[in-house]
Amino acid sequence: MPNFHRFRSAQTVSVLAVTQLIGWGTTFDMLGVMGRIVAPALGLANEVVFAGLTIMMMISAMLGPATGRWLARYGAARVLSASSLTFALGLSLLAAANGVLLYATAWVVIGIGGAFGLSAPAYTAIVEREGANGKRVIAILMLFTGLSSTIFWPILSLLNETVGWRLTFLISAGLQFFICLPLHLFALPKPIVTHVEGGALDLAPLPLSKAARRKAFLLIAAATTISTFITFGISPSLLEIFRQSGASPAFALQLGSARGILGISARFLDMLLGRRGNPMLSAATGIGLMMISFLILLAAGSSPPLLVTFVLLYGFGAGVMTVARALLPLAVFSPGEYGLQSARLSLPQNLANAIAPVIFTAILDRAGTGPALIACAILAALSLTFVLMLMAMVRAHASQPTPPAAQEIGSQVSPS
Repeated sequence: MPNFHRFRSAQTVSVLAVTQLIGWGTTFDMLGVMGRIVAPALGLANEVVFAGLTIMMMISAMLGPATGRWLARYGAARVLSASSLTFALGLSLLAAANGVLLYATAWVVIGIGGAFGLSAPAYTAIVEREGANGKRVIAILMLFTGLSSTIFWPILSLLNETVGWRLTFLISAGLQFFICLPLHLFALPKPIVTHVEGGALDLAPLPLSKAARRKAFLLIAAATTISTFITFGISPSLLEIFRQSGASPAFALQLGSARGILGISARFLDMLLGRRGNPMLSAATGIGLMMISFLILLAAGSSPPLLVTFVLLYGFGAGVMTVARALLPLAVFSPGEYGLQSARLSLPQNLANAIAPVIFTAILDRAGTGPALIACAILAALSLTFVLMLMAMVRAHASQPTPPAAQEIGSQVSPS
């Protein structure tokens, strides 16, 4: 049975790694290569073209709660299949775009696909097939999704040079329809946990009251939304921050590349920890490292050693927090609720992702690096405070005796 379970896990990861790489690579990451090619062809300003990402994130955010309900009702495989169809339609509309109206409409459709298919629905598919033990499998999947731009930027660039940008978008739509859709429909293993009242899928890590569950959700939402606001806000401006801190353009590029590698390394560490890891402790560690890195860079000036120290701390901390954001709902809610709660959390997170680059760029351009870093440090401290409050609340409930009914249910659940 252990070998069979490992095979199922490997099958789940393989399918979702392919579809998530294609999903991210042909949508969110795509404009990094194609944006400045499409803009003059459509007669649009660069900022108008890149606003497609803002449209995508806003639409995905608005549909987050509804996606959670559909995940709970229909299961992740059907929702992911709907995303493949929606992405294919949106990318086809991009290929046909002749002005701002059709271009914006295409990104609205892609945003719908993002709600149905990126991150939370994929993690839900894992939890449906692994239960509460899906933490390690999610971390493994995130290793692959972190490479989406690394893999797809060269592919998209080569396609554009070979067949032009319109056919590149059509080929991307074909990947969604002919690869992702069949994989979601036919290649995912059947869920091994089914929704039976009182069964394993309904068992939460802690028996929380309704008020405590609401408070836990709000604390997770606040901590993760603030942290994603920081990371999405800083990422587009990181090279400029390095240059304003005294780094040469070449050194700034090296530091930026090292940050990506460190983020992947942090995900790899979470994968190794697997079920032994604690998402709340990981979140506190990741945010704490980020906060310290901002304080260090405030004092760095033009010192290369301190800039390297910043990259080490920030890159690793942001990577740890990326995994923790996906796993925090499993620390409080049952596997059966994971999809619903994760999709609900995506509403504030995606809204933060949409507005963060604009706000941080404005601060950086108008006030400079110092105020931007101070804002980051304050926000990180606030996010860390919410995580510590969550840990204290969970610890307080964990110290309470387990109700006899819950003990009886637990004794009836055999490990899968």
